[in-house]
Amino acid sequence: MFTRREALFGAAIGAAAVAAMPAFSATITQADIKALPREKIKLVAPPFVHPHDQVAKTGPKVVEFTMTIEEKPVVIDADGTKLNAMTYNGTIPGPLMVVHQDDYVELTLINPDTNSLAHNIDFHAATGALGGGGLTLINPGEQVTLRFKATRTGTFVYHCAPGGPMIPWHVVSGMNGAIMVLPRDGLRNDQGKPVKYDRIFYIGESDFYIPRDEKGNFKSYESAGDGYDDIVKVMRGLIPTHVVFNGKVGSLTGDNAMKAKVGETVLIVHSQANRDTRPHLIGGHGDYVWEQGKFANPPAKDLETWFIRGGSAGSALYTFLQPGIYAYVNHNLIEAVELGATAHFMVEGTWNDDLMTQVEAPKPIAVN
Repeated sequence: MFTRREALFGAAIGAAAVAAMPAFSATITQADIKALPREKIKLVAPPFVHPHDQVAKTGPKVVEFTMTIEEKPVVIDADGTKLNAMTYNGTIPGPLMVVHQDDYVELTLINPDTNSLAHNIDFHAATGALGGGGLTLINPGEQVTLRFKATRTGTFVYHCAPGGPMIPWHVVSGMNGAIMVLPRDGLRNDQGKPVKYDRIFYIGESDFYIPRDEKGNFKSYESAGDGYDDIVKVMRGLIPTHVVFNGKVGSLTGDNAMKAKVGETVLIVHSQANRDTRPHLIGGHGDYVWEQGKFANPPAKDLETWFIRGGSAGSALYTFLQPGIYAYVNHNLIEAVELGATAHFMVEGTWNDDLMTQVEAPKPIAVN
């Protein structure tokens, strides 16, 4: 018979994953890993990213992270529409984690007893046990620690995957984020030359499916579980009611716009755990774009719009050349304008007339 935990997960995955784990390699032992230096990282809320070295200064290490799962209502639009969200560390998306290739990621995942549902985490960067999902399923009042080796470079999604129909519901309720595994010698362009960034921002795109009542108004619920049946019906229509960056409409505009200066190079990490998307920087470009997210592949150059597959994360590097507001959008413009997938960069500096100038101000049409 399945335990309650295994039944929640849809099969006896937890036990099977443990049983299927191979014996430790003869060349790398638990003692070897225990002897590695350790670094404890304090995660920060997106779009910001915790301090990190772009080029590794030492050999591999164990990088320790802690994330607490929070189930809570989140206002996702100025009209007061609420999502009964499930989150990592209280944010949508969860924090971006940064390590280097061959580091060990050691995550302690906490599910407080104030929550009502079982949760776990599936790292697309990890190998085996459903990306760690088979080893991390925890009920309210439990915590678990997972360690995996970051063997591949790139940007990767992580998300909750508690099994069966619970998986899409948890993902589109906010339980997703990204991890970036940098090459030990840093990023390189298409010619293999080193490139660096002055700033980094993490944008997580979400599609939400909020049910409406008989009058067409968005419904709200006491808890995440209360809305499950209604939400699944909307989800099955595959038409989101909201498509947003970082958890809500307008989360990265106005006073919350991302800031940079002319001459600064910015790395934009963009994830979408469920649907395809097509980021575009209005007034700028992708100087170098790892559209598929993997740094082992050379980046594309000078892209106007790039494609991020559902269930993946990509990154774009751009050096700002003009001051002003740059809109960063999902270039399905219906989703950008009507559903909310728009962010802003506010860039300070001196205008360059050589790149663009208004030759003549607007005036009445001349009549001959």
